[in-house]
Amino acid sequence: MNIEKLRRIIPRFSNVKILVIGDLILDEFVWGEVSRISPEAPVPVVWVKSESFMPGGAANVANNIASLGARVYIAGVAGNDERAAILKEGLTEKGINVDGIITDDSRPTTLKTRVVAHHQQVVRIDKEKIDSISASVLGKIIVYVKSIIDKMDAIIIEDYGKGVISARLLKEILTIAKIKKKIITVDPKEEHFSYYKGVTAITPNHYEAAQAIGMKVKDSQSILKIGKEFLKKLNCKGVLITLGENGMQLFQKNGTITHIPTVAQEVFDVSGAGDTVISAFTLALALGVDMKDAAYISNIAAGIVVGKVGIAVITQKELIERLK
Repeated sequence: MNIEKLRRIIPRFSNVKILVIGDLILDEFVWGEVSRISPEAPVPVVWVKSESFMPGGAANVANNIASLGARVYIAGVAGNDERAAILKEGLTEKGINVDGIITDDSRPTTLKTRVVAHHQQVVRIDKEKIDSISASVLGKIIVYVKSIIDKMDAIIIEDYGKGVISARLLKEILTIAKIKKKIITVDPKEEHFSYYKGVTAITPNHYEAAQAIGMKVKDSQSILKIGKEFLKKLNCKGVLITLGENGMQLFQKNGTITHIPTVAQEVFDVSGAGDTVISAFTLALALGVDMKDAAYISNIAAGIVVGKVGIAVITQKELIERLK
């Protein structure tokens, strides 16, 4: 690994345009304190001090890419509600193009509310509809993708199983992408494993990979079997399996298998680390960087983000500094 070579790649992220397609989530955090137990039930009473919102799901991937300096376009579905306005406003403030967010009156904007007291999550409340999107909404997403794909350097599919990503959508997008010779990477949902055949690369964690293949992760040998099986069944160029504290394992179509040890100096929070991985990995691939170097860059990016508290992002400057 040539560190100086990798450092020179990072400023070039600003030349890249990425389209993120997937399930949009608004993360709400309710911050407070607990001083007593409710007389109505054996539950804590949280005295709310403040509230905040963060982009989640595919929106967090777009946020990661924007923070790394690239141009980002996002396509997905939101409801006709206040939560959609909050999400779009937050993304727009970060320079993310939201023209591809389709409004669907029949479903709410997915909201995950976390109540946190004294740095401890007390409860999470989910408001969502996970049925597949209608044919008319799906058609609007496809029309949008076709209208801008020529400008894009790569497409990221973010599948959180909330109804946007379907076999039909993936078939349409993969057909367009192959004609246009565009890179497609996927952050997968294990139940949708069969949808992703023919993508450029996929970035599951080891639990997702094991469930998708129907195997258990027992040791390094089982990871090798899982990775090889992924490559074979999906016919993709690369499978990057994240292994938590054990780093990453990259499987390439040419037969190369590379283990990349973690570079995390401290681990405070792994929330959103997978979003950082696919963001940095795809940005590097979009610049023509070989898959192994792209994986090294994404591993370093993940090592920085897990050292932050909460769902966080990193900047070009932080990545370049760490590469020193």
